[in-house]
Amino acid sequence: MEIKAPYKTPERTPKPKWLRVKLPTGKKYTDLRGLVDKYNLNTICTSGSCPNMGECWTEGTATFMILGNICTRSCGFCGVKTGRPETVDWDEPEKVARSIKLMNIKHAVITSVDRDDIKDMGSIIWAETVKAIRRMNPNTTLETLIPDFQGVTRNLDRILTVAPEVISHNMETVKRLTREVRIQAKYERSLEVLNYLKKNGANRTKSGIMLGLGETEEEVIETMEDLRKVNLDIITIGQYLQPSKKHLPVKKFITPEQFKKYEIAGLKMGFRHVESGALVRSSYKAQKHLL
Repeated sequence: MEIKAPYKTPERTPKPKWLRVKLPTGKKYTDLRGLVDKYNLNTICTSGSCPNMGECWTEGTATFMILGNICTRSCGFCGVKTGRPETVDWDEPEKVARSIKLMNIKHAVITSVDRDDIKDMGSIIWAETVKAIRRMNPNTTLETLIPDFQGVTRNLDRILTVAPEVISHNMETVKRLTREVRIQAKYERSLEVLNYLKKNGANRTKSGIMLGLGETEEEVIETMEDLRKVNLDIITIGQYLQPSKKHLPVKKFITPEQFKKYEIAGLKMGFRHVESGALVRSSYKAQKHLL
């Protein structure tokens, strides 16, 4: 098992003003926060301290993580623990479905850690979770932000069979930096996964990349073009922020003007939706991507 090694971090540069976040407020947010605390509901929104939590919750969108909170991979950008995951909880699909019902979520985003330790890589629990949500919340729409499942098509087929409205898989970074940023992942394999999903019936496919890890503008454009070649519908582009001193350092804070430039470029390429901004995360404005 690979263990995350500390990265040599240069002296920290203060965050620019465009990365300052207003504290979430409002009755809808307060009510949902109360439910999450009362019933100990597990959302990435809270555990990941997402800067858009208030905005998303107000619009009736939330993100849930399944298959535990320990990942078998050790990506240099990710704050999730790496190690030996716990035994699969087969009651989890019902638990997630009940959480969504309690929170009265209109659009749910489901994600997970990588589970390379089990034969099906978690794809069975993935499918059962979607089925449970459909049974208990027939009016809730779904986005599944899936791992690459090592490119095994029978695992991808389980996701296609339950037909979530959006299937997402993140590239995370440009080709040159993939080996450093996503140690056990492969750039071409992620493209192949997205291509397979689209060719085999996925309604809408989606991916996301982070900026500020040392990529060039040309490399970002190249990655966007590669994603359009596999007929990707939706792309999110956001600023990487270092979770701790053990993770990859931020090499650059991207300006709002540069994010806008990528948005314009993406729309010209033919993406249906482009979310590009410093605080954009994978599930940002996720419900809008159904339109």
